[in-house]
Amino acid sequence: MPVIDAAVTKLVRLLGGFKVECSAYQKQCDEILSEIPVGGVSAGLHSFVSQYFEQLLTAGTAVGEIVTDTAGTPRALFNCPTDPLEFRRNKNGFDVDIFVCRDGLSKPVPHPERFVMSALNPLPGAVTGTSLLRTLPFVSGILMKIFETVGENWERAGALRYAVTYRPGNDPDDRAFALERAQQISSAWQSAMKSGSVRDFVAVGDVEIKVIGADGAILDPQVPVSLILEQIVAKTGLPPFMLGLNRTSTERMSSQQADLLTSEIEHYRRILTPVIEKIARVFLLSSGISAKPRAVWEDITLQDEVELAKARLYNAQAEKTEKEINLIERNNG
Repeated sequence: MPVIDAAVTKLVRLLGGFKVECSAYQKQCDEILSEIPVGGVSAGLHSFVSQYFEQLLTAGTAVGEIVTDTAGTPRALFNCPTDPLEFRRNKNGFDVDIFVCRDGLSKPVPHPERFVMSALNPLPGAVTGTSLLRTLPFVSGILMKIFETVGENWERAGALRYAVTYRPGNDPDDRAFALERAQQISSAWQSAMKSGSVRDFVAVGDVEIKVIGADGAILDPQVPVSLILEQIVAKTGLPPFMLGLNRTSTERMSSQQADLLTSEIEHYRRILTPVIEKIARVFLLSSGISAKPRAVWEDITLQDEVELAKARLYNAQAEKTEKEINLIERNNG
């Protein structure tokens, strides 16, 4: 569904950027991590994390692989599809083993140390995560039925169809030539309704013309669609206007919504930080850099710049007033 795709895309973008800090080797670290090939179609650790996070939201579990050359040197990153993979808890009770399912057989992946894995909100005892879309199939199915019905109704009634009925009178000639006259009326009607031309239709006798389906009332989908969309938006955690669902022309993000969305983004960042640092550590060690990398995320700015400027001004004024009060109290003391 477009609204769900938009929600996932918005969350990926709202995640923001990050920087891997590496003490005295910062320049080399930036160059190495920005040039890593990802999936053969992009480059940079940021590209890998964006695809990794999108997979985490949609599938609930994300898996990435550090691809090496024949000598075992890390060369690229790959976002692994989870369909052919199976996850089992290790015998130690903590680690997770990854298996590849082929031809009905499950084999452990070679070099499991080259894989990274994240799970979103796993259920108790589960080794895999829960998709952001887990509770949406039911309401989405209802919404799709409404949309399909609206499409069918427009296909049927969008281009008007007419029922032309000819009723022969009591005259024996009318009844004898009823078929021929019906064919003449049909031919004249089709000629009058020919696309690209406007013509008059003239008939003699008892002829009735009605629009097919004009008497049937079509249900208004606005109310049920609005209710269902509210359920979908509530699951994503995004304000409705971010998904193009403006209820009013002046709708803006409130400070409460911004705080809630900020906490959601910070939750996702905590899941991704260990993955970023592990990948950075592996690639830096392969280049002879033993410093411990640290992922630092950019500040989340969801409020308007005007509101932020006002907040800084009020804080500065409050600080100035406190200093003046303290100064007066010291002088009087």
